[in-house]
Amino acid sequence: MFQQTLLQFSAAVADGADFSALIRLFCRSAKDLFEVSGVYYWDLKENERLDAVDAEGRMVAEFLQASLQLDESAVANEAVTSRRTVYVNELDADRYPMAGRFGARAMLAAPLVVAGEVIGVGVLLHDSDPNFFTDDLAAKATILAAQLGTMAEIARLRESSLEERERAVHLVELTHALQSGLDAGKIMATLVHRVCALFGAASVILYSCEKDGLQTKAVAAGAVPEPLAIAHAETLAHAAAAKLIATTASELPAAIRFDAALHGGVVAFGDAVAVRIRTARREGVLLVCFPPDGKVSGRDFRLLGSLANIAGLILANAELYSTTEQHRNRAENLVKLGLELSSSLNLPEFVKKFTLRAAEMLDAHAAALVLAQGPSLETVLLHDEREVTDRALPRRLSQALVELGHAQRAPVSAGSAAELLGAGLAASLGWNDACIVRLAAASEEFLGYLCLAELRRPLSPADYELLRAISGHISVALENSRLFTRIAQSNKQWAEIFDAISDFIVVHDESNRVLRVNRSLAEFIGVRPPELIGVGMRALVSITAEANALPCPFCRSGMETADEYIHPVLERTYLVSTSRMRGALNEGTQTIHVLKDITDRREVERRYRELFDNTQEGIFFSSPEGRFIEVNDALVRMLGYSSRQELLEIDVPTRLYLQPEDRQRFRQLIEERGMVRNYQEVLRRKDGTLVHTLQNSFAVRDAGGKVTQYRGMILDITELKTFQSQLLHERDFNSKILNNTQSMILVSDTAGLISYANRRCFEAGGFKESELLGNRLLDLVEPSRRNNLTDALESVMSGQQVDNLELPIRRGSEKVGHFSMNLSPMRDEQGNVSSIVVVMTDITDAALLNAKLMHAEKMAAVGQLVSGVAHEVNNPLTAILGFADLLVQQEDIPESAKKDLAVIVQESQRTRQIVQNLLSFARQMPAERKAIDINAILRRTLQLRAYDLSSHGIDVVERCQPDLPAIVGDAHQLQQVFLNIINNAYDAVRETGRRGAIEISTSASNGMADIAFSDNGSGIAQPDRIFDPFFTTKEVGKGTGLGLSICYGIVHEHGGEITCQNNGERPGATFIVRLPLSAGKAAAGGQA
Repeated sequence: MFQQTLLQFSAAVADGADFSALIRLFCRSAKDLFEVSGVYYWDLKENERLDAVDAEGRMVAEFLQASLQLDESAVANEAVTSRRTVYVNELDADRYPMAGRFGARAMLAAPLVVAGEVIGVGVLLHDSDPNFFTDDLAAKATILAAQLGTMAEIARLRESSLEERERAVHLVELTHALQSGLDAGKIMATLVHRVCALFGAASVILYSCEKDGLQTKAVAAGAVPEPLAIAHAETLAHAAAAKLIATTASELPAAIRFDAALHGGVVAFGDAVAVRIRTARREGVLLVCFPPDGKVSGRDFRLLGSLANIAGLILANAELYSTTEQHRNRAENLVKLGLELSSSLNLPEFVKKFTLRAAEMLDAHAAALVLAQGPSLETVLLHDEREVTDRALPRRLSQALVELGHAQRAPVSAGSAAELLGAGLAASLGWNDACIVRLAAASEEFLGYLCLAELRRPLSPADYELLRAISGHISVALENSRLFTRIAQSNKQWAEIFDAISDFIVVHDESNRVLRVNRSLAEFIGVRPPELIGVGMRALVSITAEANALPCPFCRSGMETADEYIHPVLERTYLVSTSRMRGALNEGTQTIHVLKDITDRREVERRYRELFDNTQEGIFFSSPEGRFIEVNDALVRMLGYSSRQELLEIDVPTRLYLQPEDRQRFRQLIEERGMVRNYQEVLRRKDGTLVHTLQNSFAVRDAGGKVTQYRGMILDITELKTFQSQLLHERDFNSKILNNTQSMILVSDTAGLISYANRRCFEAGGFKESELLGNRLLDLVEPSRRNNLTDALESVMSGQQVDNLELPIRRGSEKVGHFSMNLSPMRDEQGNVSSIVVVMTDITDAALLNAKLMHAEKMAAVGQLVSGVAHEVNNPLTAILGFADLLVQQEDIPESAKKDLAVIVQESQRTRQIVQNLLSFARQMPAERKAIDINAILRRTLQLRAYDLSSHGIDVVERCQPDLPAIVGDAHQLQQVFLNIINNAYDAVRETGRRGAIEISTSASNGMADIAFSDNGSGIAQPDRIFDPFFTTKEVGKGTGLGLSICYGIVHEHGGEITCQNNGERPGATFIVRLPLSAGKAAAGGQA
């Protein structure tokens, strides 16, 4: 029976059974042969997972649903690992739970090996006999599994052979169909229709992967209507693009499952296969959608993969053919363009040919070439089949392209002319569309733009390639044309420069025959340059000098040299520079001689050397390291050395400088500034004595900015230093004398400007330096007395001495002081007056005392006069007044006479009042002396005038010191003084027309009580006469001129003083009354 079972496997394979049929036969035959309760086959996957495939016996349905890892079944794991049959009797259900679920008491596992690889495990179970399996049964199971593996391998080989044959047939048919043409569109249409027919698909769709998604290239409809298939293709291209594009990541076909809402009933859910198709340029997806009853086998997957590969190759071949054709056509056009461009190196002709040829190749009605001219653009050609009459259009086009270049830098820009150039310019040009090509050299230098407009057809990718190629050609050709133009210009410029050089230039060949001379040499000889071509060099030189035995007197060696040549006749010295170069083609070596006349330079050098050696100042060239490079004889003598060579050998920092740090300071200073001017340094002579020097030096730098030399001049100022020291000592001595004298000394120039002022002027005079130095001497004197100083200065300028000139001078504090001035002339070497010396003495205090004395004497004399006059007038006045009064009282006097008598009485009383004032002025009225409060008197006085002051809007400000000490005096007389001053202030502020203000303040200092009255009136015109008797500034009839004179007398009688002054920059005037404090309060008041 065992042999019969083995023969059944062979017969099944011979009948064409496939692998699954062999597994079915194995399960059934093994159950009958071994009489077991069940036979089960597990398929072994790559991840060591066991999947149930087929079974015979108990619990088949449950087994077919099972799946487990290989290590979950110990018996199966051992059989697979050891590749031998393994059995276990007396099974423990806890140890073998899977077998226990099937009620097994004994189990056997045999591995299935196909082509040397374990692909599955066959398991036999027995549910009644725990010791059922033996070694004999295990051997039979091994043989049976080996027979199954052999037959399975034979079946697979046969199946693979059939698949390959069928695949080959289909592939040959499809390849033949696809290769019937080289049009890519036809090939793609043939592909989808053949695949649709081959697989009986519902529809087949070919997509190409573009930047913006999928694009449908071809659609074939099988089991569905064609419009529905096309609509389905477009729906999937948008809705399932990401899923389809993802399949291109793998070279193998992939099953695709779509949402049922997407396919719209065209295909069954999930029945679709996508496979990648790739060429050198493109990538796409071939999607095969099967009908609802269609099944997709592994063979279909493999066949689709092969078809996709073949289709990719054929499409690549078609693309290559199409590209080749395009390249051929483009190459022909470019060759024609290149021939035309290379035939013309003239820029205008080249521009015209190129522009017209480019317009012809791209079927354009209009074209323009705009070239870069520095930072701007210039339209060099504007071609249009229509006539262009607006001459401003080229300029506007250039400007528009400048703005376009700022906005974008794409190599080729195509589209609406209005968008690219602007609607206005596009309308003026009559362009609807435009293509703008940016031209650039190989070095990426911007050259300009080629504009093509009114194209007869849309631009294809090949056209863009052609435009880029044209751009490359024009860029190279344009560079060549420009280079040719530059070469021509350079040749012309070189010829002009060659002839313009003033030096003599001659070029000869190896035979010493002249090839070329410049105009300077020809004019020197006296002929035109062409007449000297071909002349021998010996003959050329002998034209202006004696004959020379050498073929070329300037070629003294075979090397390039620079020698001096002395003309024997003209006695001129020439520096001959010789160089050699290879001529063009086969012209051989050419020699160039440049003769530069250096006679004047040699003379200058000789004079320079004489000046260098004979100048009395020391001149040196030294290195930064501290060595002299060159020195003159004067420096050698200055430093006490015996020879120039001895000085050149010394180490400058250590031998010449007192300290090496001094040399370092000099180096740092000259390298920072590049030069030093009037730099003083003490150097050491050879014998060790010191020499004071003044240096002017500069640094010499190389091309890299590094200092290579110090050059300069050294002057011996030792004697000058000694003289300066003596002069400084003498100046200090004189300055001390002038500054310590008790007189103030000024010096002015002849223009009257102060140039010197000694220290006494600032200490005692109270002046500031800015108020004296540089200012006019006249400006110090009060304007009313400047004429006196002017006369004195004129006298001094004439050589006279002016002594004891008393003048009022304004100090820095704006106060005027009185000075006595002595002016003396100062003469120069020629005896002319060059300056004026002014010696001033401050006599302010003496002048003030003298003025007070004179005023007191005047007031005393006036008082005596007034007293006598008052007594003499008072007696008859009393009689007149008495009799007039009696007459008025008589009844028999007429009424008219009474009126006259009343006038007499009135005027007599007025006269009596005047007499009383005169007596008051003359101090004939007795004064009452007692301690009084000044603040109280001021308040009572203000109350007398309070109504008038307030009714006329005059502000009164009181700033009285609260604790002001008392004074001893007559309250009535002082009230008269204060009232008189307030009345004058009242009259003064009312005359201005502005709101009046009177400020009254009291204070105590230095044993005196100060009472100040300040107003904002018009001020006092003559403050020095304000206290004189009968002097008044009021109109006639409004004042007698005795009020302030009486006040002056009352204050003076009280031992005080009264002064007045204008308020300076502010309007009005200020009266100050100073009264002595009482004896008991004077000390306290002095400290207040």
